[in-house]
Amino acid sequence: MNSSSPGLARPQPGLAIQETALLLLLAAGAWAGTVYIARGMSGMTGTMGLTLVLFIPVWILMMAAMMLPSVAPTGTLYAKAMGGRRPARLTGLIVGYLSVWTLAALPAYGLAALAGWLTSRHPGAAHGLAVAIFGICGSYQLSSLKSRCLARCRSPFGLLLRYGSYRGRFRDLRVGAHHGAYCLACCWALMAILIAVGVMNVAAMVGLAALVLIEKVWIRGPAAGRLAGIAALALAVATVWVPALAPGLHAAPPMMMGS
Repeated sequence: MNSSSPGLARPQPGLAIQETALLLLLAAGAWAGTVYIARGMSGMTGTMGLTLVLFIPVWILMMAAMMLPSVAPTGTLYAKAMGGRRPARLTGLIVGYLSVWTLAALPAYGLAALAGWLTSRHPGAAHGLAVAIFGICGSYQLSSLKSRCLARCRSPFGLLLRYGSYRGRFRDLRVGAHHGAYCLACCWALMAILIAVGVMNVAAMVGLAALVLIEKVWIRGPAAGRLAGIAALALAVATVWVPALAPGLHAAPPMMMGS
């Protein structure tokens, strides 16, 4: 079938497996890069001393590591169903998808900069921001808007009916950006937790990436997301008394010098 056709091509399971493997391989490479960078930033808060120009590529690497596994089902199904130059289609979709998360780096950097400034100059306000981040995350996880966005992300067949009507040279980019926008709307509150626990907190990134994947592909994903929301609200309450639960917004006490 010609790639410009809005119809769906006949599935080819062998190629689908290859495309899924490619996405997972890209995610693994991004994880390797993220862990390598994080080793030199352990315990650092705020923007970790990075300028916006340096923060953006680090953020993109993080989002590729955390989000590409959950995109694999939709990306593979799209490339398989639309036919044509499938590697090019998948590449276009990934570029469009990550472009949305690249734009998200701007508010993320601003919030990280605010977090670093408050942590060093106004610890009380930093503490309040940590509680607010956990509370907002928990509330959003339990909201109807979150449920609607997650329902779209969990229904790749429904999305294909929309994407099949796209036309033009930049169709694959548009598909990736459209899907990325739903993912951003679905996951932004979870990503905000990184500001509270430390942007380069690898353990938190692994946990959040696992939650995103569970939400999108497991049959009980929505319930898991609501449970995570309740946990975030509980964490907000606990952080009121234990500021260290938000290490990204908690200045560690200075170490005493040995005699």
